Amino acid sequence: MKKPRPPADPKRRAELIAELRRDRKERQLSYRDQALKLFPHVCGRCGREFVGKRLRELTVHHRDHDHNHNPPDGSNWELLCLYCHDDEHEKQKKKGQFVGGSISSESASIGLANPFDGLAALMGSDSADGS
Repeated sequence: MKKPRPPADPKRRAELIAELRRDRKERQLSYRDQALKLFPHVCGRCGREFVGKRLRELTVHHRDHDHNHNPPDGSNWELLCLYCHDDEHEKQKKKGQFVGGSISSESASIGLANPFDGLAALMGSDSADGS
């Protein structure tokens, strides 16, 4: 059984409280908090509603995929649940359309191996055209 921790000294406790308040203020100024104030707490794709603790499952998706483009009116944002947000990014990866510091079509293809590269050459020229 663990021994209970001794109470924090008052100076350290005051520092922690000040740090927590500072962090809270920064979060309130973040684009996620702004988006949650602007939009209803509903996934823009599947339509599920999020309240209480489940609100953390609602994410902000940047429509142009540029996380530095955060207009105060929220025109570049949409609220998506975790699953729809992941799905949206997977679609964009497959299309090779990530831009603005994310993933371009060139960099996406660099790290991905195609298991069928060179298969036609190995099979011979008569089967390379699919006949």
